[in-house]
Amino acid sequence: MNAPDTLPLPLRPDGLVGTWRRFGTSGPVYEIVSIGATNQDGDSLVHIRVVETGEELDYRLSEVLDDPRER
Repeated sequence: MNAPDTLPLPLRPDGLVGTWRRFGTSGPVYEIVSIGATNQDGDSLVHIRVVETGEELDYRLSEVLDDPRER
């Protein structure tokens, strides 16, 4: 059986708030601050804070789910 190309979105994306991820395998760590509105294409925006710089920005939920979790 083949694995699907994409993982399903979590049933409760707000459960990601307060968790940490990393941009790719070696990028900076970020914290998920809040879940925002859903885009026209059906993807939600997630408000994140980059730990290294303190910068806050919106990031697509589908991209968050592709990034590895940080411990």
